[in-house]
Amino acid sequence: MPTRDEAWDLVCEWTESDSLRKHMLAVETAVRAYARRFGEDEEKWAVAGLVHDLDYERYPDPADGHPRHAVEELRSRGYPEDVIHAVLSHAEYMGVPRDALLDRALFACDELSGFITACAYVRPAGIEGLTTKSVKKKLKQPSFAAGVNRDDVRVGAEELEGDSGLSFDEHVQFVIDALAERADELGLGPREPAAS
Repeated sequence: MPTRDEAWDLVCEWTESDSLRKHMLAVETAVRAYARRFGEDEEKWAVAGLVHDLDYERYPDPADGHPRHAVEELRSRGYPEDVIHAVLSHAEYMGVPRDALLDRALFACDELSGFITACAYVRPAGIEGLTTKSVKKKLKQPSFAAGVNRDDVRVGAEELEGDSGLSFDEHVQFVIDALAERADELGLGPREPAAS
């Protein structure tokens, strides 16, 4: 099992975009928090969250790209099959069932982490004080963070609810709280006032 630091080095090798790296760090953070909640292997879950979009920058096309190239690379480097399965199953169009708890946690945290990040970016206080109510209000605005798949956010929360016992609102708050703990590293801290 490659270490978390080795996974991060791989992410940096494959991904130049700072925003995509931050997204992978955010998903890692949320998935790790769920591992802690469920008493699962935090390091393994963190690695799955970190590498889930490994090939997205290089091969974004769902028809023949992401996450297929990532999976090849991960297999060649000896990543465990359950991590690889989670990476495959987070891409809905791959048709890979989310049988394991890790699969469901990764899927539930992926789009939601991106959406919460977008919500934090438009607030002067960043993620500090961000509420579930505010996130849900933004989810109803199709033009806001239009690239985030609302169905994936909803389905992910529903699939995980049976495992976590958390309602949609509680799941959103759980992910907000997890990301808030690493706000500075994730670029979610308070915004500097614009120079006049």
